[in-house]
Amino acid sequence: MSLHHTEHSAGRRSNPVQPPASDLIRVGSRRWFLQTGVAGLAGLSLADTLRLQAAAATTATANGIKSPSHDKKSVILFWLSGGPSHIDMWDPKPDAPLEIRGPYRSISTSVPGVQVCEHLPLQARLMHKLSIIRSVDCSASNHTPITMQAGNALARRTDDGNDGAGYPSMGSVVSRFRGANAPGLPAFVGLAEGWKADVWGAGHLGNAYQPVNGKELPGRLAVPKGIQVDRIADRDGLRREFDRFHRDLDLGKGMDSFDRYNRMAVEMVTSDRVRAAFDMSQEPENLRDAYGRESLGEKALLARRLVEAGVTFVVVSGAWGYFDHHGDEVRWGGIEKGLTPLLPQVDRVIPALVHDLESRGLLDSTLVLMLGEFGRTPVMTPTAGRGHWTNCMSMLVAGGGLRHGQAIGSTDRKGYEIQDARVQPADLAATVFRHLGIDLAAQWTNPQGRPIPIVTEGGRPIPELAGV
Repeated sequence: MSLHHTEHSAGRRSNPVQPPASDLIRVGSRRWFLQTGVAGLAGLSLADTLRLQAAAATTATANGIKSPSHDKKSVILFWLSGGPSHIDMWDPKPDAPLEIRGPYRSISTSVPGVQVCEHLPLQARLMHKLSIIRSVDCSASNHTPITMQAGNALARRTDDGNDGAGYPSMGSVVSRFRGANAPGLPAFVGLAEGWKADVWGAGHLGNAYQPVNGKELPGRLAVPKGIQVDRIADRDGLRREFDRFHRDLDLGKGMDSFDRYNRMAVEMVTSDRVRAAFDMSQEPENLRDAYGRESLGEKALLARRLVEAGVTFVVVSGAWGYFDHHGDEVRWGGIEKGLTPLLPQVDRVIPALVHDLESRGLLDSTLVLMLGEFGRTPVMTPTAGRGHWTNCMSMLVAGGGLRHGQAIGSTDRKGYEIQDARVQPADLAATVFRHLGIDLAAQWTNPQGRPIPIVTEGGRPIPELAGV
């Protein structure tokens, strides 16, 4: 069986917030304190992560790299895992033959001359606040998030044990060069079912900058038995509480012996801010309905809560591989049977998020991106689907204080090739980093001591999106 067909036959769905039972740590146990109280996140304890980040910040300062001003800018990246069809969503070809234009009609939008699929009516009405990029070059991409989430055509799936060639994701670069927008919050959070399949990590940038798994984190935020939440704000009281546990935990010493990074780790895990960010029950029912109660909508609302609390970069994936619509013979079906049920979810979530961010004064400071790994073949398959198409793809952009109400670039009349305004992966990275105030000339150092630019291959911010 081929790797691709193996991927199609595997996978599972689960609750987007609650971690699986095997990942939970019994509250109050010795393991809770050792692994959660000092926060076993991303393969390191949080205390180790904080030390590494502090050391990196010191090195950056010594090398003349200035930290960006923390004006709470953020990014939410929706990952449409599997490769969404450009022709059947944002780049319709109504005048092409049936085998190319597919089963859907095109509808007009609030921007004259811009049309989208008939199953995206909410986005159509909001198009004056959105931008479609129809000329994304995904020729380096494969069936993983590596290339596009790295914003780097040099980061590729190779299946040789060196996937990505050590290049980090945009989120990890953000974690390294900007950090979180508020103390006690992670800089980079992923909300995904298939973690390795849908969220690209830090590569050779280092474990300190790996994304935090937002599915698992809530289960690690419980307070141990015997420590009362209303006393956590009292640092002396917290110290005394943990001191009281030290004999049972075999630590042999209490909070007084912790270094400041261990203290910071405990403070993050016991933080009201972190717990509150994941508490979806605080949201009104009508808003939850507006986002949608399925995986994508729930995660989108959680992403808004996270950036509002102080997380800088969030990746949202509704389910692993669910936009891989080869045909009715595969798990996710073809275009009409597989894509049609997903389009209302995609259509609903963007307007809900845009309106929600706007009502909170966060739209200009939050850059919203929606994309996948590549487009799909212009000609329909015999089983009513479309194959992988790496010549071009479309993506959606909102917020960020950018110029919207436009379709950027174009493909030919049959959706085969990019005709104008080509957007490279590195251009996407440059756009993200400029939005966050990160120096586009910044570099990181690989394990061999070589300086590596965060923006590769001449990438530049997408000019058509230049802020108004």
